[in-house]
Amino acid sequence: MSAPRPELSTLPVTFRPTLTRVVLLSVGLAMFLVITVVALMLERLNPGERASFVFVAALFFGVLALLSRPRVAADDTGVTVVNLTRTRRLAWEEILRVNLRSGDPWVFLDLSDGTSLPALGIQPGLAKEQAIRDARALRSLAEARGAGGDDTPAGG
Repeated sequence: MSAPRPELSTLPVTFRPTLTRVVLLSVGLAMFLVITVVALMLERLNPGERASFVFVAALFFGVLALLSRPRVAADDTGVTVVNLTRTRRLAWEEILRVNLRSGDPWVFLDLSDGTSLPALGIQPGLAKEQAIRDARALRSLAEARGAGGDDTPAGG
């Protein structure tokens, strides 16, 4: 029987790259506003051309909003991994190991079906220390609640 883990997060908990999200949404909003203002200020543009400028600005904002979407949400029954275009719900028992190795762009979840699922909601890009803390917290939760407690090496 193992000792309780002091770093266990209280559930529910959501992990997301907050600084990356703020930067992406701020840049997207700024680009939208600048392009829209330019479209309205250019006197030589007809209404259709102005509308196309605003449409392109909205498209840029939409792409950056999509890039800011990833998150990992954990609750009592499992984990929801939201990546750019797909969402996958996992029971705790499906997660064998939570990996964030040096040089990895984000966390990878080793699953009981033999596959590995990228979890873009925990990424060390702009906030490396926060990503490491989040990965450790998710690893502790997976070990305490799922199959990961049996298959995860002590050093991993």
